[in-house]
Amino acid sequence: MAITAALVKELRERTGAGMMECKKALVETDGDIETAIENMRKSGQAKAAKKAGRTAADGVIVIMMSPDSKSAAIVEVNCETDFVAKDDNFKSFAEAVGERVLNSDAADVEALMAIPLHEGEDTTIEEARQALVAKIGENMNVRRFQRVSTDGVFASYQHGVRIGVLVEMDGDAELGRDIAMHVAASNPVCVDEGGVPSEMLAKEREIVETQAKESGKPDNIVEKMVEGRMRKYLGEITLKGQPFVKDPDTTVGKLLDGKGATVNRFVRFEVGEGIEKKVEDFREEVMAQAAAARGE
Repeated sequence: MAITAALVKELRERTGAGMMECKKALVETDGDIETAIENMRKSGQAKAAKKAGRTAADGVIVIMMSPDSKSAAIVEVNCETDFVAKDDNFKSFAEAVGERVLNSDAADVEALMAIPLHEGEDTTIEEARQALVAKIGENMNVRRFQRVSTDGVFASYQHGVRIGVLVEMDGDAELGRDIAMHVAASNPVCVDEGGVPSEMLAKEREIVETQAKESGKPDNIVEKMVEGRMRKYLGEITLKGQPFVKDPDTTVGKLLDGKGATVNRFVRFEVGEGIEKKVEDFREEVMAQAAAARGE
């Protein structure tokens, strides 16, 4: 069967692969486009597997909200470089994943990856991910998500595509956005002192006590020093204790009290946090390749 330009074009549109790859696949199947697609999907999965070990520490944070602001989802989708993070295909994939998180009951990433990327279609999120890896040439994955609901309202703020915040509160939407912006900028640990993990408090108190005792002051003075430093520490790490970013003369707690508002919880995602990104030494890499070529 003759491999026409129209046939190659159709295969490119349906797979997103390059022209030469499409032509080769059609030649191998004697123009059978469905078999060519099947073979290319298998090839794409192989390519995706080869790239799976590469660190994907860049990417985007996507936030989706229901029309009544009672339900929300926040998702981190990773790739290897900020260049791909700006790619329209990657962004469309990430937004579709966010939509599915909001409107599905998937309990974890593994369950999420097994459901269709778009409602009513057969292609799963995992299959779409593998196809995108083959098309773009970078490893990528859905790292984490959180789906939340409330009797109050959710407010959100995104700093570019790298930081996203959801705030659950009782109060007006404009104030909620300001609080979310503050969380994005100041990265508090929790809403108030009651939410600080006990291990975190114990560790900090141990450090502060050791420092205070080294001052050589009497025990009663040391105790006051410890309590004062712990109060300062709690003010620095809790949302209500922090100076408000838009008005440092007041704390977030005082701002909320003045508005008669309450923050119940917040979720803050930042792209790549906690991922150890490998730093490549270009000179060493070239030298290693040269040594390998010499058989050393």
